[in-house]
Amino acid sequence: MTLKIRIDDSAPPYEQVRAQISEQARAGTLPVGYRLPTVRGLAESLGLAANTVAKAYRALESDGVIETRGRNGTVVAPAGSAAERGAALAAQEYVERVRRLGLGSDVALAAVKDALRAAYEG
Repeated sequence: MTLKIRIDDSAPPYEQVRAQISEQARAGTLPVGYRLPTVRGLAESLGLAANTVAKAYRALESDGVIETRGRNGTVVAPAGSAAERGAALAAQEYVERVRRLGLGSDVALAAVKDALRAAYEG
């Protein structure tokens, strides 16, 4: 696993860690079951505070990218089930918020398409 943290990047270090691990897991560079370094070990190797790496790991676990197995460490989770449930929940929360704002489905869908285009096309 190779991570590069750029101090001059507009994204905070924990987000850089989260994004890079997530991308490597999605691309298969980090295969399912790959054991990640400990929070302290990764923090030390990257020159970051342990809390920064812990925050990234918590976000990754919440996203279903990794899972913590107690004494067996933290590993890359199988893609799909947890991640898809998380996406469905996020979509449901988005729809509820858009409706509270009084926006129609056309506006809501356009906003999602714009956000996806920005995220994936860059």
